[in-house]
Amino acid sequence: MTESTHGARLRLSHEEFANRAAQISWVLLDVDGVLTDGRLIYGPDGRLWKAFDVKDGQGIKLLQRAGIQLGLLTGRSDEAVNRRAADLGIDVLLSGKKDKDPAFASFLTRNQLSAHQVAFAGDDLPDLPVLKRCGLSFAPADAVKAVRDQVDVVLSREGGRGAVRQLAELILAARGE
Repeated sequence: MTESTHGARLRLSHEEFANRAAQISWVLLDVDGVLTDGRLIYGPDGRLWKAFDVKDGQGIKLLQRAGIQLGLLTGRSDEAVNRRAADLGIDVLLSGKKDKDPAFASFLTRNQLSAHQVAFAGDDLPDLPVLKRCGLSFAPADAVKAVRDQVDVVLSREGGRGAVRQLAELILAARGE
């Protein structure tokens, strides 16, 4: 495993990472544990609250400006995620997808994509099937070990704490953008 200039651990050579990054046209993100820190906070009214890092949002905007489309693939359905997806101009929201592999397959078919055109970031066991199929796979530093052991890149940032921003910077730097 090599270390990138951004502090992430790459399981690929820098050349292989750059080759794969050049083919990416979509980035899909898990939400809980990637775009958030994974904590579930319930307000006094019983509604679910989530905290999102503004740096991650800026990373998404940088990817979008580079022409990369963004999607969220999450096992939960909640208003906080709907609102954040709308605020960021997310292209596709796949929520309530407990079994992510068929949701990913359907996403590929609907968008006429091959798996190598998609990067995915996940942090826990339900993400593994997609992480094993996509073109570039990422995990935050605090992902479960089984996920960290399988992905192409283990980020140095934790979920909900700049991991998505780091992912964006790595992809864009590898593409020379």
